[in-house]
Amino acid sequence: MAGSMIGRVFSNRYQLTECIGVGGMAEVYRAQDNVLGRVVAVKVMLPQFASDENFTKRFKQEAASAANLSSPYIVNVYDWGQDEGTYYIVMEFVRGSDLKTAINERGAINQRKVAEIGSQVCQALSVAHKQDIIHRDVKPQNIMVQPDGNVKVMDFGIARAKNSTMDKTAAVLGTAHYISPEQAQGKDLTPASDIYSLGVVLYEAVTGKLPFDGPDAVSVAMKQVQEAPVPPSELRPDLDPDLEAIILKAMSKNPADRFATAQEMRYALNDFLAGRPVGLGGFTSAQTAFIGAPGNAQTQVIGGAPAMGAVDGTAVMPVASNHGVPGGGNASSYRSSNTPEKNGGNKRIIGIVVAVVAVIAIAAIAAFAVMGGLGSGNPVPNVINKTLEQATQELEAAGFEVGDVTESSDNTIPDGYVAKQDPSAGTKREEGTRVNLVISTGSSQGSVPDVTNKSADEARRILEAAGFQVQSGTAEYNDTIAKDLVARTDPAAGQQMPKNSVVTYYLSLGPSAVEVPNVVGDSKGSAETELKNAGFQVTSETAYSDSVGKGKVISQTPGGGEKKQKGDTVHIVVSDGPEPEPEPETINIPNVVGWTVADAKHRLEGLGFEVYVANNMPDTAFVTSTTPSGSAEEGATVTIYAQNSSSGSETEAENEG
Repeated sequence: MAGSMIGRVFSNRYQLTECIGVGGMAEVYRAQDNVLGRVVAVKVMLPQFASDENFTKRFKQEAASAANLSSPYIVNVYDWGQDEGTYYIVMEFVRGSDLKTAINERGAINQRKVAEIGSQVCQALSVAHKQDIIHRDVKPQNIMVQPDGNVKVMDFGIARAKNSTMDKTAAVLGTAHYISPEQAQGKDLTPASDIYSLGVVLYEAVTGKLPFDGPDAVSVAMKQVQEAPVPPSELRPDLDPDLEAIILKAMSKNPADRFATAQEMRYALNDFLAGRPVGLGGFTSAQTAFIGAPGNAQTQVIGGAPAMGAVDGTAVMPVASNHGVPGGGNASSYRSSNTPEKNGGNKRIIGIVVAVVAVIAIAAIAAFAVMGGLGSGNPVPNVINKTLEQATQELEAAGFEVGDVTESSDNTIPDGYVAKQDPSAGTKREEGTRVNLVISTGSSQGSVPDVTNKSADEARRILEAAGFQVQSGTAEYNDTIAKDLVARTDPAAGQQMPKNSVVTYYLSLGPSAVEVPNVVGDSKGSAETELKNAGFQVTSETAYSDSVGKGKVISQTPGGGEKKQKGDTVHIVVSDGPEPEPEPETINIPNVVGWTVADAKHRLEGLGFEVYVANNMPDTAFVTSTTPSGSAEEGATVTIYAQNSSSGSETEAENEG
């Protein structure tokens, strides 16, 4: 029964106080960590699975895998263990509600907010995917939206390391409305499966409706495999085409047509949020022409033979002409406008200049040939300052393949765009050559903005725009900052930090709180009066106790001495006294009329009754009646009345037996 473990303490530390969720193989409880004095969430394996070795291995693996995931957008795992045959995991207690609840309550969500949620989930998935962990169950129920607007992805309960032996025998898992086509078909999964599921989540969040639905899980799964979704803009006409393109690309049936990584999808969502062009190949509308168009002026120059140097934008050494003079002109084209034309010495100088330039040209051409400029094959396109999607498209169109993709900070190239390529642009290489790319993560350092007195949403936007990851810390009391506004950040405002590092902000709870009275041991009425006089709301429940007298307070949450704001609720547990002994069990008295006394005694004594034979009749006599009849408590005396005449009673006894 859900919530049956309320009050239990695991490992003498974690006291379960409230059941907050029930899943397929576990219950989740709110609990008090009595060592660190904090509220945590404890996931407890259901009893029917605790003895199953396979489920136990999966449960242990969940804890071990999730404990290694560190991100402001993933629920932290603090501890795990076993207590009296019950397995449990201790996790961060996340305040807020899941995204599914928000969708059910509000319908379609603001599209910028949906993109922000998607970007944060991509960041969480990217951390997991880099450790070869696939979530496998990305759905809005597993995305918690906190009061500050940030999200945390939870329940890696069916995630496995990609190389785990358990993965090879896994059945199709996940929720049918959000599973990828390959997951529905029971195929081996890759991170692309999580990207598809996230696409479905964003579709639902931005339209308020699921892309695929049906009367049962099988029909929904079949639609995931066979049917194309209705474009979300048909359900929401004001939907931005770029966001629609991102969602539909993530939901491509073929994994190869989706984003290559969760990080790449995050870049696309961040481009959308920042108002930058979102290049997605054939999936965009407004940007399709942009991607297919010729490059900028720089691209056009490098697309031909590369210039060896420039002064004020003019090539110093053009390609040699048939005249033997660089640039195809004559020597006079290199004279300055004030050079005397009839000076005989000038002819000699001109000849020297021509000879020197020719030598330089020959040397440069030789060097260019050594570097591959005159080698065989096609010139490598220039993909610097392009998105990974654009770079991939251009390289593949030219007959090349994308090689290793790494990231590095760059003070000149925007975050998410190609900063370096190897081989370099213009170098000739054979078709099929792999071109390695370095993606910029933006400037390597930045100053932490001052977001004091800002709302959580505003602070997060400012910090993310400055290039930092953002997470919320535990709200704290502050005598000068109003409640629900940012009191401080860590690192502090103005401090120089590496871009993409984490900045934690702390919301104010307002002025310092008052101390909660300790009412443990007080009578219920006295405790309620004292707490209400101190400004708190009071809720209560009862529980049996062998050590605390009936009507007295056994425990309270929060505990006495803790500081809380007036108006907060204090929950007390009141003793109902010792648990009463169970009522004696009553047993039905069998009908033994017609049995021999010996058989009747044997039957009744076997059920736990005392037997008295009236008139001291012998064991061979036949029973005529018993007192009492019907039922009696175990140990009660049943009196047998009998007579020696059989008159067919042997047959009746046999039938009754």
